[in-house]
Amino acid sequence: MELTYRELEDQTRLLALSGKLDVSGVGQVETRFAGYCSGDGLRVLVDMSAVEFMASIGIRMLVLNAKSVVNRGGKLGLIVPPGQVRDTLKLASIDAVLPVYDNLESALAG
Repeated sequence: MELTYRELEDQTRLLALSGKLDVSGVGQVETRFAGYCSGDGLRVLVDMSAVEFMASIGIRMLVLNAKSVVNRGGKLGLIVPPGQVRDTLKLASIDAVLPVYDNLESALAG
């Protein structure tokens, strides 16, 4: 699992995940991911377009960090194009808790 970080304008952070978001993958990125989600009033966008597989532990990481961001006055959204990962998120009803966008442009507009 790889995690890249970019600072966008207006206190927006773009985190891009690639690889498998399973036990091993979460273990590789969880601490850094949480660090990038820390701060007050942030908007965090998580680009998951290169995630090949997501297990329940990956969903847990996203939800815990989203709660943390929201509790500090921020927002966290996911960028997930159609496919297996989006289907997994829908089955877990994550789209009812977190906004899910098809691409970066729609996420920035949302």
